[in-house]
Amino acid sequence: MGYALLAGLAAIVVLVSTAVFIGVGGDDGSLDGITQGTRDDAAPASSGNWVGTWSAPAVAAEPNTPDGYAKMSIRNVVHTSVGGSGARITLSNLYGTKPLTITHATLALAAAPSNPTAATGTMRRLTFGNSRTVTIPPGRKAVSDAVRLNVPHAADLLVTTYSPKPSGPVTYHPYARQTSYVAQGDKAEETSGTAFTQQSPYWRHLTAVDVWTNQTRGAVAVLGDSITDGITSSPGANRRWTDFLAERLRTERDAPRYSVVNGGISGNRVLVDGPRYSPNNGPSGLTRMQRDVLSCSGVRAVVIEMGLNDIIKPPRQNRPDRIVDGLRKLVKYAHARGLRVVGGTLTPFGGHRGYERQLDVIRQQVNEEIRSGKVFDEVVDFDAALRDPADPNRLRPAYDSGDHLHPSDNGYRAMAEALDLKLLRGTSPART
Repeated sequence: MGYALLAGLAAIVVLVSTAVFIGVGGDDGSLDGITQGTRDDAAPASSGNWVGTWSAPAVAAEPNTPDGYAKMSIRNVVHTSVGGSGARITLSNLYGTKPLTITHATLALAAAPSNPTAATGTMRRLTFGNSRTVTIPPGRKAVSDAVRLNVPHAADLLVTTYSPKPSGPVTYHPYARQTSYVAQGDKAEETSGTAFTQQSPYWRHLTAVDVWTNQTRGAVAVLGDSITDGITSSPGANRRWTDFLAERLRTERDAPRYSVVNGGISGNRVLVDGPRYSPNNGPSGLTRMQRDVLSCSGVRAVVIEMGLNDIIKPPRQNRPDRIVDGLRKLVKYAHARGLRVVGGTLTPFGGHRGYERQLDVIRQQVNEEIRSGKVFDEVVDFDAALRDPADPNRLRPAYDSGDHLHPSDNGYRAMAEALDLKLLRGTSPART
């Protein structure tokens, strides 16, 4: 009788342990562990957690794609901030008007940076709820089951999807600063990459990649505009300021072991939503805070870099208190999740075609409030890091991309170096 009871308890323990490492992805991106996928070994029975290693917010519906990419394979190239022993992806049909059916999806390591060829032995077929096919309704997303794959830090991944039928407008991120690829037919598992002859400057449908790791404790989620999107960084070189921040977090002694997920949208504003088909606006920060920041896997800290477009772009916000109130609302949303928020000052734009003296006065007033410590838990002074000492209303020449608004690669590095990494520690806000 006693032996039978012990055997029963042992069986229960085995079942519970299995449940911890075999889960099903849902719309909220949750997954309890690593499932066994096609061509994969069983999941490791070890402790760990899911963290976002890469992200790109859904910005708009891609113009002139009424039928989507029917009977074509899209191979997105993305760059990891941290590695892990398994991975999963998120696909979005946020701006679609018809169901998006994916019948074949794969994940692989790129054989070389920005190259559509898969590294030998790394091609993995993805499933969704243990099914090879997934249909994503308009306005929704789908999270894949996890696959076992040794994902390195700072590596390029290939995420390929094939859709057999028209699906309506494509949800995309236009300013990727990364070349991706398209091929005719179902080439999702092609490893050579030779069929992917069409190049693309966009990321399509893919909005996140998570990794299973026992080395990285969590993620830093960054909400920002074109400066965070890295619109003037060198293409294919991963030199956005968030990339430099990820490098610091990976390599510096005593740095918190966090990944970085980029929530930048070019043209983005705190207060005003952009139109559905605009590639240069996106939903406002207030609208998308939950979707693009708070829902990221493993988020432990938030950095906010935005507000300048509210001043420059029509309809212009000529009251600094409205912009500051919007920033405070973003902080409140993060505090409700127990997250610390580091906020950046607004950077100089003297010499830019949108510059006006009265607009710069508004910027300075917003910065004064930010520096006072009454907006964010902590402050990173991007303005001080980038401005020209000889002309503080302008970017330092070495940090100017040439348009007098967006930083160069050196400027982006200076932004990352301006952030005191100690400010990212802890999951509770410094102030409630």
